[in-house]
Amino acid sequence: MNMATKNHIFEEHLSAWLKAKGNKEKRGEIINHICFVTKLHRKSVSRRFRKLQLRDPAAEEHRGRSVMYTPDVTAALKDVWEAADEICGELLHSVIAEYIDILIRDDLWTHDDEATGKLRAMSERTLKRRIARFEKTRGRRRGVSATSPSALKHIIPISKGPWKDVPPGYGQIDTVVHCGDTLLGDMAFTVNYTDAATYWIVPRAQWNKGSEATVESMKVIKERLPFRLRGIHPDTGSEFINWTAKRWCDEEKIVLTRSEPGKKNDNMYVEERNGHVVRKYLGYTRLDCRAVVPLMNELYDVLGLYLNHFIPVRRTLSKERVDAKYRRVYEKRAKTSYQRVLEHGTISKDVKARLRRVHKTLNPLLLKREIDTLRAQILKVQKRDRGPRRSSSSR
Repeated sequence: MNMATKNHIFEEHLSAWLKAKGNKEKRGEIINHICFVTKLHRKSVSRRFRKLQLRDPAAEEHRGRSVMYTPDVTAALKDVWEAADEICGELLHSVIAEYIDILIRDDLWTHDDEATGKLRAMSERTLKRRIARFEKTRGRRRGVSATSPSALKHIIPISKGPWKDVPPGYGQIDTVVHCGDTLLGDMAFTVNYTDAATYWIVPRAQWNKGSEATVESMKVIKERLPFRLRGIHPDTGSEFINWTAKRWCDEEKIVLTRSEPGKKNDNMYVEERNGHVVRKYLGYTRLDCRAVVPLMNELYDVLGLYLNHFIPVRRTLSKERVDAKYRRVYEKRAKTSYQRVLEHGTISKDVKARLRRVHKTLNPLLLKREIDTLRAQILKVQKRDRGPRRSSSSR
C-alpha cells in the first residue's frame, strides 16, 4: 500500500471522525479499522486526522525534490533524439553536445538557454531513463538468406582474425537481399562494406548479385572510402568468391579473404551493420523494380554521411565466458566513425583535413529529413511501377 492510498483512506473517514467528536467509542472504532487496513500506529492515525483538519485547502503542497528536468528539457531531448534517428541513450550521450551546436548554428534550435543548459548537463543514466519513456517499440522480422556457397572457395583463404589491430582499409563486406518473402525472380541487392578499424560504412545498391555487378559496387566502395582499400573479407557467397572478383582484387592489390562457412560471427562487423544500416532504413520490403536502384544509391550517399559523421558506435573491448554467459566490456564513450578516423595515427593529415571540411558543412537534422524523403520516394516508385499483385486465388 502506497502513501496515496493511505491518504485516500483518511480523507474518506475524515467526515466520520469529525462527527464523532467527544465520542471515544466511535473514534476508537475508526482508529481500529484504519490501523487494521494501513498497519499504522494508533497515535499516527489521530495525528494524521488533526493534520487534515488544520490543512489549508487553498495551499499547494511542495513535497519532495524540486523538478530539475522540466517538460521543456524533455521536448529538447526528444528533438535531438529524433534528429539522431532514435538511437539509444548510451550512444546519444556522447554526441548530444555536437548535435545541439550544429542545430543552433543552422537556426534549427527552438529551445531557450535554460533548457539547453540543462540538456547539456544531463548525465548518461538520466538520458537513458528519459529516452526509455518515449522510445518506440518496433516489430522485428527475420530475413531470408541469399548466400549460396561458391564452388571456388579453395582459391580464397579463410581468415578468422584477429581484427582488433588491423589498419584502416581492411573491412568486411556482405550482400543484403531485398526480396520480401521469396527469393524467386529479379530484385535489388545491397553490397554493404564496414571498415574494421573505424566502423566506416559504404553501402551500395545493385540489380541482382552477379559477379560483374558486385565488382562494380566494390569499385564504387573503393572510391568512396576516405582512405585506401587494403583488404575485403566476405562470406562464402558466390557473388564474392569467383574469378572476376579475384582478378580485380589482384589488380588493385587488395587482399581477399573469406569467413568459414556457417560461421556468421567471422563477419561480425558487417553482419551487425546489415541490421543497423540496411534493414533499419529499407526494412524487409521486396524491391523488384529496377528503377529503385538509382534512388537507393542516392539514399546510401546521404545515409553514409549521416551514419559516419553523426551516429556513434560503442566497440566491445573484451569478451569472456563466465559459466553459461558472456561478460562483455565496452568502451566508456561511444564514438562516430568520423571521430575514429581523426584519432587514428596511420591516416594521413590530408584525409583528416578533407573530412573536417566536409563535416563542417553537414547538419544531422537536415540529413535525416533528406533520408526520410528518399525512403518515401523509393517505396512510392516501387509501388507505382510494380502495381498491385494478384493473389493466387484470383488467377
